[in-house]
Amino acid sequence: MSSAATNDWFVYLIACGDGSLYTGITTDLARRLQAHVQGRGARYTRGRGPLSLLGSLGPFPHGEALRVEAQLKRLTPAAKRARFGV
Repeated sequence: MSSAATNDWFVYLIACGDGSLYTGITTDLARRLQAHVQGRGARYTRGRGPLSLLGSLGPFPHGEALRVEAQLKRLTPAAKRARFGV
């Protein structure tokens, strides 16, 4: 099993140009942010630029990253920013 499948997952927070926040998980932050910026990321971030990475948490095993992401998505925007220290 590769290390990406076990321990190299990150939870990240992106600020969108419209003031909203997007939370996701990835094994490669730079590649994933670039995909969002180019409109090939999540449907939610398309057309909401400019996008900026506010921070990331991890690394985690995949299952833990999914749990952290789900917990973060239930938080208010202010609580999300506080969790990421921004």
